[in-house]
Amino acid sequence: MELTIRTSTFLSRGFAAVAVAGVLALTACGNAPSTPVDPQVLNGDEVSGAGFKNSGGGLLGADGLAFGINKNPHANGGGSANTGIGVNAYLWRGALDTLSFMPLSSADPFGGVIITDWYQPPGDAGERYKATAYILGQDLRADGVRVTVFKQVMQSGQWTDAEVSPGTNEQVEDKVLARARQLRVQSATN
Repeated sequence: MELTIRTSTFLSRGFAAVAVAGVLALTACGNAPSTPVDPQVLNGDEVSGAGFKNSGGGLLGADGLAFGINKNPHANGGGSANTGIGVNAYLWRGALDTLSFMPLSSADPFGGVIITDWYQPPGDAGERYKATAYILGQDLRADGVRVTVFKQVMQSGQWTDAEVSPGTNEQVEDKVLARARQLRVQSATN
């Protein structure tokens, strides 16, 4: 009986720590820019300019989310922005900033997965979009991020899956990369 009580106490404390970390990570997402990417990208329209705002404050800060200290200053190009999470902090923050106009469903900084909830563009009641971003490693590389955008249209009172415009996923990936590069330059000048 005593072993069961100690185990359950340990598990409840561990669960509480994970819950607190999750709440803090999601709370920090509220400091991202409100419209870093023109939502017309989702409709396949061309987007000119980056349209990003600097959002250096909050829990994530300018250098990204950090839970630990990297003892090797030469790992992944050095710098504090590459420490603490399992993926590249610039790509992680770039993806959060880029997708911040959509409601966030879940974010896993250790696994590098960001999932948004459905977003309905203003003035278009017949379409909605959802995105999933995968940060694939600890290096800031062009092939280090994959974004998949999903689209649904209203037909006969039901949401049905539809095909997104060709090149939409690549355009969003390019915006994530541009934002990640911008964040890296900003941290190098600070």
